[in-house]
Amino acid sequence: MDLNLLRVFDALLREGSVTAAAERLNLSIPATSRALGRLRRAMNDPILVRAGRGMTPTPFALRTAPRVRSLLEEASALISTEVAIADLERTFTIRINDGVAATLATAAAEATAAAAPGVTLRFVAEGTESVEALRDGSIDLDIGVGEHAAPDIRGTVLYRERLVAAVRADSPLGRHRRPTLAQLCRHPHVSASRRGRARGPLDEVLAAEGLHRHVAAVVPTAAVAVLVVASSPYVGLLPQRLAEQYAEPLGLRWFPVPAELPEVEVRLSWHARLDADPAQQWLRTTITDALG
Repeated sequence: MDLNLLRVFDALLREGSVTAAAERLNLSIPATSRALGRLRRAMNDPILVRAGRGMTPTPFALRTAPRVRSLLEEASALISTEVAIADLERTFTIRINDGVAATLATAAAEATAAAAPGVTLRFVAEGTESVEALRDGSIDLDIGVGEHAAPDIRGTVLYRERLVAAVRADSPLGRHRRPTLAQLCRHPHVSASRRGRARGPLDEVLAAEGLHRHVAAVVPTAAVAVLVVASSPYVGLLPQRLAEQYAEPLGLRWFPVPAELPEVEVRLSWHARLDADPAQQWLRTTITDALG
């Protein structure tokens, strides 16, 4: 299929109308309308259908859009070795968990906007963490814990994170500079687990010491846990970056856990086809630099 037709398809799906797509592509409305007709015949699908006063994409079009966008980006990387970052107009979709997003998204967005005001960072929540979303172009980057063991996925370690304990500043536990494990166990805990697990590495350490903690609540993410800690008498195990950034504004105190808990690696991953894409190379560097 003509690459220009794929560009029309991408513009139609982004804009949701022939008129707006024509403006985006600097084409006349009749030319864009004719291109839509050719797309419909080539793909054997209406692509866009009337819905009230506007138009809505078909299920086929929605499924196909990420792959088309990925092909266009790959084609652009093949014919362009340089990109004017200041003039770049592009949306990058980044899959990220909200605990990491809470400490990274603002810095990354501000750094990106300063260099490329036409760029939008679209952060989406973690789901299955499947590499297929990187392969089909549904997401451009993945930021999270763990490595994607696939030969076509590239990655680098952004930083290493350790867990610390946090409580409300007016908690009795907050008066201790370095509470002991026994002192931690005298207070109820909130656990952050997307899989709903109440137990974690700390419980193994406690069991070896003959201790046990009471997990009063299990929440899906660390960002939710920090809010629960701020509004309750619970102890929360939080990523240190999250605790450092939000302790003062939320009225929390945090301290190291007196135990050997495993560190986790927060990794940045992308598909091999975008390895040499100048725009993505710039974005990866910008995100890494935003961490300070």
